[in-house]
Amino acid sequence: MGRGDCGVCIQVDRAIVQHLDSNRYDLEYVDLTETPNRIAEAESTGVKTVPALVLDGQVFHINFGADLSTIA
Repeated sequence: MGRGDCGVCIQVDRAIVQHLDSNRYDLEYVDLTETPNRIAEAESTGVKTVPALVLDGQVFHINFGADLSTIA
């Protein structure tokens, strides 16, 4: 999960897509600035900042780009 105007988010997205096996993981990139209706979903999953990676329900905060409260 990230935001489109965040260079770190974009770099993380590209790296993840290149390195994770899409046959093993269902990959979805969510830009919360484009889909603010999914912020509540992100929060309920445990995402506090973006960019973040969620694998099997576990949240990995990659780097502090933005707090979710600044995106809404």
